[in-house]
Amino acid sequence: MILDIVQCGGNSERDECSISELAREFDVTPRAIRFYEDQGLLAPRRDGQRRIYSVRERTRLKLTLRGKRLGLTLDEIRELIDMYDDGRRDERPQLERFVAILAQHRSALEQQREDLEAQLAEIAAFEKRVRQRLGPRKRR
Repeated sequence: MILDIVQCGGNSERDECSISELAREFDVTPRAIRFYEDQGLLAPRRDGQRRIYSVRERTRLKLTLRGKRLGLTLDEIRELIDMYDDGRRDERPQLERFVAILAQHRSALEQQREDLEAQLAEIAAFEKRVRQRLGPRKRR
């Protein structure tokens, strides 16, 4: 997951924002953001009860949401993001792991598609048999 730097509200002058601003910008609920915090994906700075999200946290949320769209688990997303956060200059290990995770997900999805196609074929066969037993419809 190649890191994309994002500024608060798209404004390069601000590098911190509140949970409501972050939620609005990414079209998620504050509850979802707090859930990602509980899962260790985000760690905003606190000012009393107020959460302050830095560019780093916004980027982590963006990568988390991207990973979810790709079907990655939160553990897989955390692993990839943490590999970047380790401060490694060589992103090759992160990219190799990302490709491996994507290959696993592709394989699982292809198997699901095969299973669905087999089920659909079986349904079509049963439907055809039942329609044959019913015979032609009588018109009134």
